[in-house]
Amino acid sequence: MATHPFRPGPLSARLPEAVTPRRRAVLGMLAAAPLLAACGGDPLSSASSTPAADGASPGGAGGVVRVGSANFPESEILGELYAQALEAEGLQVERKMQIGAREVYIAALQDGSVDVVPEYSGNLLGYFDKEATASSSEEVAAALEGALPEGLTALTPAEAENKDSYNVTAGFSKEHGITSLADLAGYAGTLRIGGLPELAGRDYGAGLSGLTEIYGVPQEKMAFTPISDGGGPLTVRALTDGDVDVANIFSTTPAIQENGFVVLEDPKGMITAQNVVPLVSSEKVTDRLRAALDAVQKKLTTDDLLAMNAATMGAEKKQARQVAADWLRQKGLV
Repeated sequence: MATHPFRPGPLSARLPEAVTPRRRAVLGMLAAAPLLAACGGDPLSSASSTPAADGASPGGAGGVVRVGSANFPESEILGELYAQALEAEGLQVERKMQIGAREVYIAALQDGSVDVVPEYSGNLLGYFDKEATASSSEEVAAALEGALPEGLTALTPAEAENKDSYNVTAGFSKEHGITSLADLAGYAGTLRIGGLPELAGRDYGAGLSGLTEIYGVPQEKMAFTPISDGGGPLTVRALTDGDVDVANIFSTTPAIQENGFVVLEDPKGMITAQNVVPLVSSEKVTDRLRAALDAVQKKLTTDDLLAMNAATMGAEKKQARQVAADWLRQKGLV
């Protein structure tokens, strides 16, 4: 099955999810390790770690901080944001990017070979609590505190999310007055919906069953076209070509903005929140580490993720470390 490069989805069919078929992500490439000096040095220096400041031991009391990522581009970008922010704080960082799927990097966190990994709150909760029903950002964050095993700590969630989204073209939205999932039940004809095959499964809460049970869209009014590219180019083309009326595309996919799609609002919270959150080995959580990562989290938005993803895919095809360095400078964090 083809996969989508920004999908934080299940391990059975995607990366890095391991429990519910909610997110998908695959592919990433980063080989270099950047440097940030303790007081705003060059984040693209050829060195791989930051020397300790003022004679302190490397990395302070916590030693070297090993930052990892899953093996898809958005996760690498996030990993670089964290790594460079920590280096700017004077901590010594070792990079271990492209570790693999969720079960692989969770194991690495637990055995101490990695200390920090970017995560998505809803999928992380589902990984550790298969019966979780939390949906909103606040509910997921609260439930996550009690679901994480001893030795792992989730820091402050960002506003930024990467999750399922249902999209229509601007023309379709204007013609039929559809701007929300709640509007779909009133559509006069048959809704042609396209997206990954799992949308048709009853265990996929953000799928067709959710549209019926939560928003009252009759099953007989939906015609589903499975498209096995995880909301990628084939799904986008099906929507732009008019082969489907509604397409499930992940929320940080640049094609949403590039094509001017209308992302349908989800007023009843059918789609589980997937806020970006640093997952950290508890023994590595220090005031310096927390302050550095919180500063990133407080400024990171979904639009930022969209822009950074686009930068890695556009004509320049920038590396994750450059994209991260540009964002950190823009936000005044280095």
